[in-house]
Amino acid sequence: MTINRRILTLDEFTIQQLRQFPSATGELSSLLRDIGLAAKRINVEVNKAGLVDILGDTGSINVQGEDVKKLDIYANNQFMGVLKHGISCAGVGSEELDDLVVFDDEVSNNSKYVVLFDPLDGSSNIDVNISIGTIFGVYRRVSELGKPCTEEDFLQPGVRQVAAGYVVYGSSTMLVYATRRGVNGFTLDPAIGEFCLSHPDIKCPPSGKLYSVNHGNFFQYEEGLRNYINACQRKDKTNGGPYSQRYVGSMVADVHRNLIKGGIFLYPGTIDKPGGKLRLMYECNPFAFMLEVAGGKATDGKQRILDIQPTELHQRTPLFIGSKNMMEELETYFKP
Repeated sequence: MTINRRILTLDEFTIQQLRQFPSATGELSSLLRDIGLAAKRINVEVNKAGLVDILGDTGSINVQGEDVKKLDIYANNQFMGVLKHGISCAGVGSEELDDLVVFDDEVSNNSKYVVLFDPLDGSSNIDVNISIGTIFGVYRRVSELGKPCTEEDFLQPGVRQVAAGYVVYGSSTMLVYATRRGVNGFTLDPAIGEFCLSHPDIKCPPSGKLYSVNHGNFFQYEEGLRNYINACQRKDKTNGGPYSQRYVGSMVADVHRNLIKGGIFLYPGTIDKPGGKLRLMYECNPFAFMLEVAGGKATDGKQRILDIQPTELHQRTPLFIGSKNMMEELETYFKP
C-alpha cells in the first residue's frame, strides 16, 4: 500500500516544524496540538447542536454584558480543561470570564506560555446555523518561570504574540494559525478525526473586491468612514470596483473570507460606543497578528493594532483589518 505523504496532519506538521529548530523545547507545538484537540471536541457539539439541549441562552450575562449561550460555556470549559491538563500553558484569559485563570501547579508554573481566547465568537448566530468560531493568541511569559503567571504576562501588546489563530466551524471545520514563519490552514477530516494541512503558507491578496461592515450603523460612523463606504459602492471597473458588501455578523467567518479572497473588515466605533465593541486581547490582536504575517494590515483608525499597550483584559477597540492596498486606501479617509 502506498502512503500519501503529501498531506500532513496538524501533529505531523508541528513536529516537522520543530525539527527545523534543534534547540526548541516543543512546548509551542504541544500547545497548538492541545488547541486542536479542544477544537475537535467543540466541533462535535456544534455539529449536533440542534439535536441536544445545547442551544439557546443560559439566562446569565457575561462580563461583556452579553447573554451567555449554552455552547459558549461548553466551548470555554473545553479550552480551559485541555490547556490546564496539558504541559505548555501557565494560565489563560477568556472572553467569557471576569478575570484571568492561573494554573498554579508545578508543571504549569514552569510553562513558558499563556493563552488568551474567545471560545466561541459569533455565538449569537448559533441558533440559526451560521458559521461561528474560536479565536486565540499565545504569549511568552515575562514573569519568572517556576512561579505562577501574573497579570503582566497577559497585558502585553499584540506584537509580542508568538502565535495566534482561529477555528471556523462552517461547511468544513478549519484551524488556521500563524507564527512569525507564516500562516497555515488545516481542514478537519471527519473520516480520521484529524486536522490536515489544506492551505499552506496563506498570503492575503493585496487587493480584493469585498468589504465587510454593519450598514445598519452607517449614520453612527464618523464622516471619513462614511465617505469611504460610499466610495466602495461608487467605484467603477477601471479602479477595481464596485466592491461587494459581505457581512455575516460572525467575525471569524468575515475575516477568514477576506484573508483567503482579499477584502477589508470594518468594525468602527460609533457615536454611542466610540471606543468600539470588539475585544483587543481576544479578537483584534490575534487577527491583526495573522493578517500582518500574511501580508495584510490592521489598525484602530489611528495606530497599528499590535502596538496598543493594553491596560485591562477586556479592553475594547475599533478595528479595521484586511488587504494591504485596501487598508492604505481607507487610511486616506481618516483625518490626521
